[in-house]
Amino acid sequence: MSSRQKPALNRLIRPILICGALALAGCASNNEVSRSGIYDPYEKDNRQTHEFNKAVDKYLFSPASDGYGSIFPAPVRQSFSNFADHLSLPNDVINHTLQGDIDAAALTTVRFVVNTFFGIAGFFDPATEFDIAREDTDFGETLHVWGAAEGPYVELPFFGPSTSRDAVGLVTDIIMNPFVVLFQDPTQYIGVVAYVVDAMGNRYDYDTTIDSILYESADSYAQARILYLQNRRHTLGVEGEDTYLDPDFDPYEDPYDDF
Repeated sequence: MSSRQKPALNRLIRPILICGALALAGCASNNEVSRSGIYDPYEKDNRQTHEFNKAVDKYLFSPASDGYGSIFPAPVRQSFSNFADHLSLPNDVINHTLQGDIDAAALTTVRFVVNTFFGIAGFFDPATEFDIAREDTDFGETLHVWGAAEGPYVELPFFGPSTSRDAVGLVTDIIMNPFVVLFQDPTQYIGVVAYVVDAMGNRYDYDTTIDSILYESADSYAQARILYLQNRRHTLGVEGEDTYLDPDFDPYEDPYDDF
């Protein structure tokens, strides 16, 4: 396929994928989701995916992150993290706009311009020093603003805990990423590389906490699930502890005691 044909094909495929994502989100909004509990009808499959993710972490991602953290000092890792965050700002602008938050979209645009020109393409973060804080968002939040329910809990290969709504949001954010839409190989993969490097830095920096969740709790799947849902619902402004936290949940309780 010629280089001219590929962009044309991409322009045809991407709107179709976005429409499909929105259709899935509409299905998710019809799911009966308990706001006082956890809706996990795919738990058996999710647990299998969780074990796969743990194996990837144990044998690949964690050792690679340890090597990355040992080679690069904290200031360098922070610069890479700044760059990864910077590359996601155009998506934030799009999502703020779709959510009707024009002020946040404008502020994020200013942040992107400042860090592009004064932060050396985003490797440094002078915008924060100028009190231009980042207002992080994503298409999953956009769907929430539009009224889509969170849907069933799902664990995604490599990406980890999610919900059906946030999974649709993740796919759509990838599709809408300007580096994927506007640039050709290999430039369009800069965002992917930056994301992986940033994730490695986070894995190294929060090594103790992540290990305690994955390898020290009696049921790492249940703990990861409740922590994700608690944090996500809080981020989306779903108020009230009983809305997202099961008071009887004990991550260190052996789930097989009753058998």
